[in-house]
Amino acid sequence: MFILLRIGSGAGFAGDRIEPAKALVEEGNLDYLILEGLAERTIALSQKQKQINPSHGYNEYLEERIRILLPILLKKNVRLITNMGAANPTGAAKKIIEIAKEMNLTCKVATVTGDDVLGKINGNYKVFESGKRLRDYEPVISANAYLGIDSLLPALETEADIIVTGRVADPSLFLAPIVHHYGWNLEDYELIGQGTLIGHLLECAGQITGGYFADPGRKDVQGLENLGFPYAVIEPNGNATITKLDNTGGTICLQTVKEQLLYEVHDPENYITPDCIANFSTAKLEEVGKDQVRVSGASGKRKPDTFKVSVGYHAGFLGEGEISFAGISALERGELAQDILEKRLLKSFPDLKTDLIGVSSLHHGQIGNYRPYEVRVRVAALCGTVEEAKTIGHEVEALYTNGPAAGGGARKRVEEVIGIVSTFINREEITVNTEIWG
Repeated sequence: MFILLRIGSGAGFAGDRIEPAKALVEEGNLDYLILEGLAERTIALSQKQKQINPSHGYNEYLEERIRILLPILLKKNVRLITNMGAANPTGAAKKIIEIAKEMNLTCKVATVTGDDVLGKINGNYKVFESGKRLRDYEPVISANAYLGIDSLLPALETEADIIVTGRVADPSLFLAPIVHHYGWNLEDYELIGQGTLIGHLLECAGQITGGYFADPGRKDVQGLENLGFPYAVIEPNGNATITKLDNTGGTICLQTVKEQLLYEVHDPENYITPDCIANFSTAKLEEVGKDQVRVSGASGKRKPDTFKVSVGYHAGFLGEGEISFAGISALERGELAQDILEKRLLKSFPDLKTDLIGVSSLHHGQIGNYRPYEVRVRVAALCGTVEEAKTIGHEVEALYTNGPAAGGGARKRVEEVIGIVSTFINREEITVNTEIWG
């Protein structure tokens, strides 16, 4: 007889809150806590950090999270799986062991590497989004394949307290412990598809408990200042109940689950992951109690022969400037500032973008007769060099004394832009390694 598996989602992105994860470990009676912390650009930025300092390149909040979570993870016998190793899972593992020793704790860490395929791709690889070749996007900074559950299972078998990975597909972080716990066949795609749905629902943490869902007056959610993160109680057949701790804010209902189910899913019948091509269109959702939604019925079919690869490349430098205007003629002065900046900059920067924040920055056109009492002008352009990018902010700052009247709060900024494109690599070209620390 199996004990029902309980998996909690402790982070939905790199900078997520830490308190909900701590509460889940303390009160959720969990078997596993998952910290998901890699967006598309995150690992490319981490690669640049690693180039500067070879011991860095893991998530900047990893140390803080480990110091808070490690004592209670060990006390409660909860295993942690995280992709916050980013570009340097080995460096992350060494840091975790160092922290454990400082705290007089003993833990075992397993690292999963092999997602870094920068040395295995070349300029001839075809870019999925544009149809061009990778040589058109040089210099390439990073290339990381989205690994699946078969990369995590050897690490789970080591009984390590913490498993640290680089790029692994988000649902796979949750699916792997389910497969490990119940001994599912990796080619039973009905089960793998259902497990993938569970992972997809949990991967964004507070989104499914009402955070991203909340819209006052239309979709009211109470207690967002104390938003609880979700956990799933999973049965051997893959059916699961998504819920949260009783004493936390937020809500889990059919609406929140449906919105998360469709999040970043272009084709619900063919959701491609490294583990299967999942079919979410057959999923059944049922509210079975307060903040409890039962999930069943998803399916899947054979996994693809290739891994998706996220490629980071140097796309230039962003030059940006902002300045504010307030008063009864704020809009007119903001529009005059736009006109001045466009006349001075468009010739050199044909892709220049100017916005009136609060008026037209999102919808690119003023809506109705709305007349704001204050506006903020923003101007930005993608430039080839740092010096060119500095020109943008300098022109905005110059408006202080060169008109329009009473501009204030000028800000200027230059930063490197990391672009992201995708390509694919054959499975047989990937070599996954598991290493034990501690």
